[in-house]
Amino acid sequence: MGKNLLKLSDLHTDEIIAILDRAQMFCQGIDVPKFSDKIACNLFFESSTRTQYSFNVAEERLGMRVVSFNPASSSLNKNESFYDTVKTFDSFGVDALVIRHSENEYFNQLLGHVDAAILNGGDGTGNHPTQSLLDLLTIKQEFGRFEGLKCVIAGDIAHSRVAHTNYEVMRRLGMEVVTAGPKEFLEDSLDQEDFDQAVKTSDVVMMLRIQRERHAASMSMSAEEFHKAYGLTVEREKTMKDKAIIMHPAPVNRDVELADCLMECDRARIFKQMSNGVFVRMAVLERAVK
Repeated sequence: MGKNLLKLSDLHTDEIIAILDRAQMFCQGIDVPKFSDKIACNLFFESSTRTQYSFNVAEERLGMRVVSFNPASSSLNKNESFYDTVKTFDSFGVDALVIRHSENEYFNQLLGHVDAAILNGGDGTGNHPTQSLLDLLTIKQEFGRFEGLKCVIAGDIAHSRVAHTNYEVMRRLGMEVVTAGPKEFLEDSLDQEDFDQAVKTSDVVMMLRIQRERHAASMSMSAEEFHKAYGLTVEREKTMKDKAIIMHPAPVNRDVELADCLMECDRARIFKQMSNGVFVRMAVLERAVK
């Protein structure tokens, strides 16, 4: 059985740094292996663009054969369970199962029951390990370190698996992490700071999308009101530290959490994050199947 990647909190910081170092090698085109005898299966039970297709590109770059699952045309329509669907693909003898599902820690029901390595492509509002790894790689490329840096994660914290994963791992790596946003989106267990103050004092300003699909009730403010109160506006960007960068896991709602003109400004690393996603996913795939 290969090595699973379920939660970053399962990994020691040395393991995390090793994955980032390997991803950086892939970024530079160094020592890229070929796994032509391995099969990866991508099972995305939730919508995805960046995670699903960057895993696909990563698998192709490693020479793996790829099976992509389409829930809309599957036996889920015949009331087949999630467990049985995953077991079916595992029974085919694939080497890696890349899974995204709306249930928090869906993988617990699979552990000990599948032979393939499980790579978590996102579980509910809980964990998104490869997104966090690509964020960390982007920060390391920018600053060369984690210790002593400050990051504000702003927006829909409560519904964000990115926020939950990054908050935990960044603090373990020596970063100061604060959250900001509307009170209805915050969590008391996570350190909070006034948004404007955090923007001025942070090295990394990480904006999050409002995840309306996870909300039980409609948001109390309009998109325009949100942008004015909690969005990274042009005016707020001007108050950022000289070397500070803008990040976002995407998809981005332009002119809601982030001003449209800032998407590709000199500070923005959003598309760089996407590029790094391929290299990080190559690293975790190698770890899973070698």
